[in-house]
Amino acid sequence: MAQYPIDDTLQRFDDALSAPQLNRAILSVTLLAMAGHFILMFTGQFGVPDMLMGHRTADLPLFVLFIVGGLPILGQLAIKLLRREMGADFLAAISFVTGVVLAEYLAASLIILMLTGGQVLEGFAMRKASSALNALARRMPSVAHRKDATGEITDIALDDVAVDDLIAVFPHETAPVDGVVVDGHGSMDESYLTGEPYVVAKAPGTAVLSGAINGEAVLIIRAEKRARDSRYAQIMNVMAEAEQKRPRIRRIGDQIGAWFAPAALLFAILVGYLSDDSSRFLAVLVVATPCPLLIAIPITVMSAISIAARRGIVIRDPTVLERLPTCETAIFDKTGTLTYGRPELVDVLPGPDMDGNLVLRLAASLERYSKHPLASAVLAAARDRNLPLDEVNHASEKPGQGLSGQADGHEVAVTHRNKLMKSDPDIAAQLPETAAGLECVVLVDGKYGATFRFRDTPRAEGESFVGHLGDIHHFKKVMLLSGDRESEVSYLSDLLGISESLASQSPEQKVAIVRQETAKAPTLFMGDGINDAPALAVATVGIAFGKESAVTADAAGAVIPEASLVTVDELLHISMAMRRILLQSVIGGMVLSVLAMGFAAGGFITPVAGALLQEVIDIIAILNALRLALRHDIDADIVEDDF
Repeated sequence: MAQYPIDDTLQRFDDALSAPQLNRAILSVTLLAMAGHFILMFTGQFGVPDMLMGHRTADLPLFVLFIVGGLPILGQLAIKLLRREMGADFLAAISFVTGVVLAEYLAASLIILMLTGGQVLEGFAMRKASSALNALARRMPSVAHRKDATGEITDIALDDVAVDDLIAVFPHETAPVDGVVVDGHGSMDESYLTGEPYVVAKAPGTAVLSGAINGEAVLIIRAEKRARDSRYAQIMNVMAEAEQKRPRIRRIGDQIGAWFAPAALLFAILVGYLSDDSSRFLAVLVVATPCPLLIAIPITVMSAISIAARRGIVIRDPTVLERLPTCETAIFDKTGTLTYGRPELVDVLPGPDMDGNLVLRLAASLERYSKHPLASAVLAAARDRNLPLDEVNHASEKPGQGLSGQADGHEVAVTHRNKLMKSDPDIAAQLPETAAGLECVVLVDGKYGATFRFRDTPRAEGESFVGHLGDIHHFKKVMLLSGDRESEVSYLSDLLGISESLASQSPEQKVAIVRQETAKAPTLFMGDGINDAPALAVATVGIAFGKESAVTADAAGAVIPEASLVTVDELLHISMAMRRILLQSVIGGMVLSVLAMGFAAGGFITPVAGALLQEVIDIIAILNALRLALRHDIDADIVEDDF
């Protein structure tokens, strides 16, 4: 048990010695010291008095550098020895020590430049690659307009907003917290993550998401959460976690360095022994340091995360980008994944003495203020019948309670069969027999109004997406898992060409099936509901659709807020492009280092020239890794079908 405090202490020292601020300071000292070295060496050629150490006067700035920049390197070397780690940076540290011992001071200085310069360039490149994520943080206001009991509005810091505070959101401002409208009618643009237009009407009782951009009207909302707990803060936390989480794929660099470093060290020792030339030993070590391995991988991963963010994809776990190209089995949930999750209204069954069009008009008037998947279907049906929508005085939608409000002087409630069977058995007895598909029940002034029946529509791009998984992305098996009825699942699987489907599956059964398939081959699972979270967690890669469930998003490696199979296809192509560029950088950098080692062993490359050559290789690796962040041609190759 004692090893854990030691490991923690070593990690704290390692973090301190590799801090970005320290690296930038050392880089500045390195550049100044080397400039001083060359100035003294140049002026010495013109007879400047040699006051201290003869021909060593020009090396004085380098000795200062060895103290400022060399001590952190020696500290990191000691940490790695205590951890029994031998990676690529270990090789560079050995090269530095050897350069100082052999009085190759300029070569030793160039090694410091190589290490600190590479780390500073990596930090800059990663910030550049993640600029799309940082843009989200700049969208949020720093203050909120709080309305007190007297009606006076004052500006307060965002962190000072408390639950139940009344907050004014002025036209074109960003909503600072999650809340509910208490005064005002208008609309809000909730496209802050995807860039796609998604405007939602707002009235008293409707929910507001933090980060949404207000329209033309002033809205007064009651804060339901503090700023740090609101939806936008959750998204930012996910983004920050994606940036900070060390990708598993980077451990490939550690693994390669673990065998490459001792092999290179052994080769350098052999060269030095056979040639009886210590400078060749140092030159081999200098050019063998595989900095492209250490630099290119994290930059490539962050570039891929940046591209995904621009496409409306939140990468929670960067290892998703590594694993996706290896997946061989694709497993889909049904509702909201292969279907739109926005069913079409196919039947209106009015109650006794009720007009179906009247009930539909009243329900549609209320559904304008709902985000329930059935709301858009009711509105679409009302538009198709040219029914005018009534003014709504109040609307309320609480989880599990349904939608209620007042429209055209009528009290309207949209609920479901199970709730009525418990709360009002008399009305439940008037309902028609259950049928395949979805349904809701509408009450008007406390009486049974009508039953609406829906059928979920398959995604337009569904058939193309499923059909191309084998040819383009090398999936060998496609499955459909759903908790829905057999008739609905079979209809969809036949329509999309999925040969294997399982209906009426509980969350526990889904987990068992996904775990079984994952044991056979790497598996991709896609779902959108809270009941899909366990299956998302056990799959090799889990992709969550939609932004309504934080539970589902937490279980998935990637989240696609505006659910689209086209976006999933883009993610597949992003991961493939990342893998190609990563392999190019790693393999290319290693090949160049091995070739340089051969020339250094033959005495054709001096330690100083080797250090400069390694800097060039670093820059090439960084530029190649950044190619991914600058690409705009990674697009889906599926087409939409019409059903």
